[in-house]
Amino acid sequence: MKKKMNVRKYVLIGMMSSLAYVLMMLKFPIPPFPSYLKVDFSDIPALVAALILGPGAGILVELIKNILDYLITGSDTGIPVGHFANFIAGISFILPTYFMYNAIKSKKGMAIGLALSIIIMTGLLSLFNYFIMLPFYNTVMKIPTDTTLLKQTVLSAIIPFNLLKGVIISIIFALVFSKMGVWINKQIPSRNV
Repeated sequence: MKKKMNVRKYVLIGMMSSLAYVLMMLKFPIPPFPSYLKVDFSDIPALVAALILGPGAGILVELIKNILDYLITGSDTGIPVGHFANFIAGISFILPTYFMYNAIKSKKGMAIGLALSIIIMTGLLSLFNYFIMLPFYNTVMKIPTDTTLLKQTVLSAIIPFNLLKGVIISIIFALVFSKMGVWINKQIPSRNV
């Protein structure tokens, strides 16, 4: 029985990672934000995997989709800077939703979890971009780092973009969950992670 569960777990993680990678390829910018900020729906399969198999599975899906995307499409800098940012964004979105939904197993728990995820993802990515990502990118691209410009970029682009992205992904996930919620909840008792 345990071997059957492990096979099921790996198959589900593989399927969700593949789906997440395909959805990641369908990314699109939102004007007037900078073109390097793009929305994709690849966090939805990761969140489904986390709800069914636990947070480790969701993190694995986030990791695998970013590794696949980097290996297949590469990066403008040659270093997976954007992929690392996408990984941080993904786990900061799926984990709060997972933990809140597990604490309050209801539509209300899911709504609170998604709202919390938007706030945490936006806050974490603002700090991450200001202190790590943008200075690192500037160093790699040999662009002088100006703290005033960094602050302006975070306030005018990073924060509003991540709020909007979080809302869009949450709405899409809520629609998916309204159709698949019963199936997802039936899978949860068999969790073995």
